[in-house]
Order: sequence, then C-alpha cells, then structure tokens
Amino acid sequence: MCGIVGLASRSPISNPDLLTVMRDTMRHRGPDDAGTWYSPDGCVGLAQRRLAIIDLSPGGHQPMADATGQVWITFNGEIYNYQDLRRELEARGHRFHTASDTEVILEAYRAWGTDCLAHLNGMFAFGLYDRVARQLFLARDRAGEKPLFYWHTPGQLVFASELKALMANPAFSRRLDVEALEYYLAYGYVPGDKCILQGVHKLPQSHAATYHLDSDTLRLWRYWHLPESPSPSPTVSADDLTAELGALLEDAVRRQLIADVPVGILLSGGIDSSLVTAMVARVSSGPVRTFTISFPGHGGYNESSYARLVAQHFDTQHTELVAEPATVELLPLLAHQYDEPLVDSSMVPTYLVSRLIRQHATVALGGDGGDELFGGYLRYSWFQHYKRLRPWLVGPFRVWGHAIVERLPVGLRGRNYLLRLTARDFRESLAAPVHFDARLRQNLLTSGTRRGTPAPETYKMALVGSNGHTVLQEATALDFMTYLVEDILVKVDRASMLNSLEVRAPWLDYRIIEFAFGRLPDVLRATETERKILPRRLAQRLLPSALDLKRKQGFALPLNSWFKGDWGTFIQSVLHEADPQLFDRRTIQRLIESQRRGYANNMERLFALTMFELWRREYGVHL
Repeated sequence: MCGIVGLASRSPISNPDLLTVMRDTMRHRGPDDAGTWYSPDGCVGLAQRRLAIIDLSPGGHQPMADATGQVWITFNGEIYNYQDLRRELEARGHRFHTASDTEVILEAYRAWGTDCLAHLNGMFAFGLYDRVARQLFLARDRAGEKPLFYWHTPGQLVFASELKALMANPAFSRRLDVEALEYYLAYGYVPGDKCILQGVHKLPQSHAATYHLDSDTLRLWRYWHLPESPSPSPTVSADDLTAELGALLEDAVRRQLIADVPVGILLSGGIDSSLVTAMVARVSSGPVRTFTISFPGHGGYNESSYARLVAQHFDTQHTELVAEPATVELLPLLAHQYDEPLVDSSMVPTYLVSRLIRQHATVALGGDGGDELFGGYLRYSWFQHYKRLRPWLVGPFRVWGHAIVERLPVGLRGRNYLLRLTARDFRESLAAPVHFDARLRQNLLTSGTRRGTPAPETYKMALVGSNGHTVLQEATALDFMTYLVEDILVKVDRASMLNSLEVRAPWLDYRIIEFAFGRLPDVLRATETERKILPRRLAQRLLPSALDLKRKQGFALPLNSWFKGDWGTFIQSVLHEADPQLFDRRTIQRLIESQRRGYANNMERLFALTMFELWRREYGVHL
C-alpha cells in the first residue's frame, strides 16, 4: 500500500522539488521508503511513499521501470493474482528481476497495453508513463478500493492518492465546489468523478484514463461493468450456490493472505467479517489474529461479545480495544486526514481499531462489501415492500402526505421513512437524501451558496435502472456505485492508512461481485422479510450456532449518548464558529437545540457540519 503522485506537462516542469513536497504530505501512506523519478525531458514526474508489503527488498522500490526503461509506474495497492500472471507472462517470454506485483503490472502493460486491466485481480490505483507513446495511463480498481484524484489544467495533468497532495501545490486554488457541497449535505459524501474542491475530479471506480502530452488530451473510459441481471436458472440449487460462494470466498481469502508482513482480521462479529475469519482459519498455516472494538455500557452498540464468540470458536489470538467518549479529540486529526470530508462517524472506531491492529500487523482483512453485494441492509427489504404498496400510494394521498411530512421537525423518528413513502416514484424514493433533504438544505445554505446547481437527487435518480430490472437489483447496484465506493471504502482507506495499515476486502474480489450481481436470484439475496440470504446459509455451515445471524450493527458510535458529554460541548463550540458565508447560524442552532432537548435525532447532521467546518478551517477552503 502506498501514496502516489504524478505530474505530466507539455513543457518541462519548472519546480522539480514540488513533487517531493506533494509526495511527503502522504508520508502516513508509506513510511518505509520514498522515491521520485523524472523523465529525461523533464516533462513527467512520478513519486511514491511506500508501505512495503510484498518484496520488502530494495527491488520493490518505486517508481519502477520495466526492463527497457521506457515504461515507468507508481502504484498503490495489491494485485492478488500476480503470481499466476507472472507465470503466464514468463511463458510468453517476459523476464522478471524482482518478486513484486508492481513489476507484473509493467510486464502486463507491455503484453496487452491498456487491456492489461482485464487481467488484474486486486485493489489498485496507478499512474504509468509510456515514454515512447508520450502517454500517461491512469487506472483504478473495479470496486474503487484505492483512491485517485486528478487536476487537469491547460497543458498539465496532476494526480495523487489524496487531495492534500494536490493542495500542496501553491498554484492550486482551494475554492469550494458548491454543487459538491450539496451532495455532501444530502448523502454524506461526494459521488462519482465530482470533488469538494473546484477543478479536481476523482477517477471513478472501474475507470481508466490516458493523457497525451503532445495534444493535452485526456480520455476516460469504463473498462469493467457490473454484469447483467441473472436470468432464472431452475437447474442451479441454493445448496450449489452456497457451495460456490464458499469456494469463491475461500480462494479470495487465500490470495489476500499473501504478504511478506504479519496479517490480522478486523472482526466486528457480523456475518461478513466472521466468514472471513472462518476462511482464514481454514487456509492459514499459522496463528490467526483477530481485533475488535467495544463500547462498554452502550447496549446494542457493544458487539464485542459476538466477536469474542467467533474468535473462541476458531481459536484465534483475539485482541479487544475499549473505546471511550474522549475520542472526540480525534476529530480534528480525522478532519485533516479525510481531506474530502465524510459524514460517517464510524470513521472513529475504524481509526481506533486500525491503530490497534498496526501494533501487531501491517495488513488486515475486513468484511466490507458483503451488504451491498448480497442485500444486507434493512432498506433493501423496505424498498421491495414499498414497490408492492406503491399502487396504493398515489394521487391526493401522496401529495397531501408529502406536504404534511415535510413540515414535521427534522430528525423526528420516522420522518425520512415517511418522505420515502410519499415520493413520486421508486426512483425518487431510492435517491432520497439521507441527511439534509432539499428543504433543509434550502434553509441551511446562505444565498451565496445557493446557485441553482442541479439537485443531488437528480444525479442518483439517473443511475437507477442502470443495472438490473428488479427493485433489489437497482438498489444494490446504486449502492455499489455510490455509497460503497464513496463512503465505506473511503472511510476504511483513510482511517487505516493514517495508521500505515493496509486493509483488504475479500468480499470485493471481482469474481464474488460478478457472482452476486450476475448469478444470484433475488430470493437468495434479499426479500421483504430476509436479507443477505446466501451468506447466512454459508454462515450456518461454518459459524458457531450461538451466533445471532440476523442482527446488523458493525462498528458504530453511541453518538446520542456521547452528545450529553464532551462530544456535545465540542460540537457546539465548533459550530458556533461555522462560516456564516456558507451556513445559516439559526438553522444550525435549531438542530442543536432539538438534539439537546431530546425530541429529535440530529447527531449525524451535526457531525456532518462539524467535520466540514473542521476540514474547511484546516485547509483554508473558501467560496
């Protein structure tokens, strides 16, 4: 795992030291080594901070060149099938000089050009420069586990793993993108190729790009798609599909255990991380180390007993971290690290457990992806229920109901549910904001930030139906393309890399993704009454019988309780100084008062505004 940065220009780079400065803003992503390379003509520079995982020798140093010296790469991630690819390429006459997966990408590019992406199984983001073609080739993995930001101005392209590296450039203008701010308020993240700062884009998941220096042209394309929805296949039984899922997960885990450093497991006690633990115990020849976090005294938020049960069943070396409310002190640190702000308070326990694991291991396997692939969220059942009831929710009932619900206090329990219920159609219901709806955004944002930009809901509604024909297929595909990549994976990447820890996600092996979306009928993913049906069948075979397979929690914070203590004091102090050019102070105060008095739950909204304000101050962002 690494931090990468690169510069490509039509004319020689005037300040060659700048690349090193940008690179070292990401020292946390790679404390083991650092490298910088410039092309002989001075027009291209690549740099990297390295966290050594495979081939710990100097042979794994980056940027790395192929044997001809004509192709150079800076690479972040892991290629899990690199050993198979190496054997295939050796059979074609390619020769290798290191034991690294980085060199495999170089030789794969020499063999297949940009089509090499179809051969890679892994999580990755890289920049590869072909000196002969005078072309920079950028790519990001299928699920979007590894980040890649880029900034294209006339005559120049800059890219980096984290936004803070781009902001280290004195020429960069730290201007807020108002449209992106609306997305952040609505959903808690900025989706797709959009970015919170003007002029910057993210390379989307499963996309690649080429930048030609001579013509200053940038071309983007999607190299992989979610498979078409499955057709009913009466010849394949549920037992056969359960066995197939088990085999796929076992092979993914086996591949992702390959490392030249110690490996641990992020064990929440849920189905996904517990099944990963089961597979590690099955295929690992050494001791299995598991790690979790607990919240004593906070009831349903404390799932450490489930993690402990799984750890005992598989006889792992288990370590448990106790979280305390004082972790509010971490928020400024996390605001700095999440240089595109994120509304997911579980970044705190994710950071804490990552810090714990890093004391014992350099790599950790987690359970991310299982919910989006196999229908684990409660909303998937609700959407199917809604679609069935939809014919009864039309006409005056919908119009009157929507008008009444909109006037209910923000944060009132059930308000968001009723808003979805009275939506005009399924697409609108599926794209409904999670945090700040249109009316609340209108009240919160000042006239200087309301510029008539397209509503975030429009963006999400356009994605509905892009994969699949049933309610479940559309809902899970939408989450895979938005919530998973922009929230879950960003949260894990930034929190773990701040601790110089690499987290891998076996459930996001692309073969499992294609199996879930392309092979499974809805009745084995989620229905109106059941969720994550096929993984539960597998869990019944492998996990301890005493484990509750129906609960859904994961790493979460007891925010409402903590608001009554240090968290509430800190949040109110930050928001008291919120930028009045952006936000209406009276609206913020109403959110605080409703939370303080206990008649509404606005903690995630207050957390959203707090993290944004801390981020804005940290980086000096302005309109």
